[in-house]
Amino acid sequence: MKIYTKTGDKGKTSLLSGERVLKSDLRLDAYGTVDELSSFVGLLGSYDISESHKKFLYEIQNKLYNAGTLLAVRTEVKFDLPKITEADIELIEKETDMLSAKLPPLKSFVLPGGDTVVAQAHVCRSICRRAERAAVKLSETEPVNESVIVFLNRLSDYFFVLSRSIAYEKGVSELLWKP
Repeated sequence: MKIYTKTGDKGKTSLLSGERVLKSDLRLDAYGTVDELSSFVGLLGSYDISESHKKFLYEIQNKLYNAGTLLAVRTEVKFDLPKITEADIELIEKETDMLSAKLPPLKSFVLPGGDTVVAQAHVCRSICRRAERAAVKLSETEPVNESVIVFLNRLSDYFFVLSRSIAYEKGVSELLWKP
């Protein structure tokens, strides 16, 4: 089977409903950024971090595919869509709170860096924020599943806390902003 179809050679692609749209469509930017985030989450999970972090990151990747699917739908489709549920959001909150409880209090803004894996967690955080902004921008012009926006918002907080947690676990000094 060939992976290429040549149907996108003129700058258009199909949404899950079959509707053809320009590749510059806000909807594509939103779910494309979620897809990009998933790739970077996969990269983060390939580093030398705890198995519990790796397992949770894999779970996040699955939820990101659910979020991307929801963003890839403009109209009704004839199949069941995955969901981002309140339980998914609560799971992110619970993990964030658990990691945060083990960390020293913040005294300054934390700069990305100090260690490759710590910086990679910050890359995930910033791409997640971009995905959230893209979803919000899309929601200004057409309906967007609100749970996706909430999920992305909580997820960026998780990546921030994860970066701090990994630094703490590895004994890496956090880089603090000094105005």
